[in-house]
Amino acid sequence: MWKVTLQAFAVLLLAWFFGNFVLGWFQQNNAKPKTQHSEHLSRAPDGQDQSCFCQLTGVLDDCFCDVESIDVFNNFKLYPRIKKLTEKDYFRYYRVNLKRPCPFWPDDAHCAIKDCHVEPCPESKIPVGIKSGNYNKYSQAANTISDMTDCEQAKELGAINSTLSNQSKQAFADWARHDDAQDHFCELDDETSPDAEYVDLLLNPERYTGYKGPSAWRVWNSIYEENCFKPRSVYRPLNPLAPSKGDDDAAGEGFYDWLEGLCLEKRVFYRLISGLHSSINIHLCAEYLLDEGWGRSVWGPNVQEFRERFDTAVTKGEGTRRLKNLYFLYLIELRALYKVAPYFERAFINLYTGNSQEDSATKELLLQVFNEIRAFPMHFDEKSMFAGQKLEAKTLKEEFRLHFKNISRIMDCVGCSKCRLWGKLQTQGLGTALKILFSEKEIQNLPEHSPSKGFQLTRHEIVALINGFGRLSTSIHQLHSFRLLLKDNR
Repeated sequence: MWKVTLQAFAVLLLAWFFGNFVLGWFQQNNAKPKTQHSEHLSRAPDGQDQSCFCQLTGVLDDCFCDVESIDVFNNFKLYPRIKKLTEKDYFRYYRVNLKRPCPFWPDDAHCAIKDCHVEPCPESKIPVGIKSGNYNKYSQAANTISDMTDCEQAKELGAINSTLSNQSKQAFADWARHDDAQDHFCELDDETSPDAEYVDLLLNPERYTGYKGPSAWRVWNSIYEENCFKPRSVYRPLNPLAPSKGDDDAAGEGFYDWLEGLCLEKRVFYRLISGLHSSINIHLCAEYLLDEGWGRSVWGPNVQEFRERFDTAVTKGEGTRRLKNLYFLYLIELRALYKVAPYFERAFINLYTGNSQEDSATKELLLQVFNEIRAFPMHFDEKSMFAGQKLEAKTLKEEFRLHFKNISRIMDCVGCSKCRLWGKLQTQGLGTALKILFSEKEIQNLPEHSPSKGFQLTRHEIVALINGFGRLSTSIHQLHSFRLLLKDNR
């Protein structure tokens, strides 16, 4: 009898253990999922790490493209080709005057930090096709016109190339006269100035140099407060570097309410400047001086610096907006490249450096970039801009152009030479993109076998356009790296 009782007790005990196990498993797997808020509270460090990106998703304002599509397109398709293209000789050498005085205030804040220095490229290192002429054209025929006065140029034009048609010769002559008369969005450097020097962009990369403080603040403050369009009812500074003025701007999203009240063109202008600012900040965070010693500097990503510029808590909710403006700027310049593709696809455009094999490879790579851009399905529609009453639209367009041109002049007030170099290049790149977008009819009417009087790009503009977009492409690629770094910091 006792054996039966013992066996029954053992069965009951086993059933009790098994029941508790099943019940615990069931409760664990059927518990309500944590809300985003509760997960944030239970894993505060993780939430803090990802707060820069938690709202960086979905459709961008003022266009029908989403962040995720841009990430995939840029990081896997376009960025590798753009990076390779900017390493080509035609695009790595940029002629710039870094000694122009600031036109707006005394130029008294030159950066003394060694990393601010730009090392110019000796003339002996410049490809012969690039330095052979001051006109910065793209073909051998155009570069043959070099080191001549205007009178000599007119006399010798017929000797450029005996195979050129009279129409082409006249076009080159018109081109030389037309360059300075073009409606530029930027204040262009005088490349014939003795202070203009060639810079190898690969040997002078954009990095955090330590340039900050009142000088840097004054530059950005002048850009935002004096050149961006703002309703009179808005008293809060547009400059994100400006100190907070209390509770009025405690909700960062509220700051952007006024932006929705502006017309599309003025709203776009602000977003372009904000996007450019964000892109530059990402470059500085990604190439930060982490260590310096034993004659060797170590550069790399600084996660804390990135958080200070884009974390939603630190920026009162504005960090995500700043990053979205970067994506918006990317779409604007991407659209410009799409529009200008026919200009470069003509057979006589050679991207001339004097090395025929190198020139051919560069042209082929550029055409591959254009093919990738054509395949992108969600381009910005610029036709909605300046589409109102003709006189009003014309006035607004000119105001838009002059405001941006003024910003390009402010770049000569940057005290750090390396920051000035990359500021001028990226501003020139965006200015060239705007010039392209506002020249659609002229590009559509381009002659197939000769330059056009109505639309043309100098080598200076071409180099700035590709490198400027390359910087935006790099920024979005670096965002992916920061996302992974923040995830690893959990």
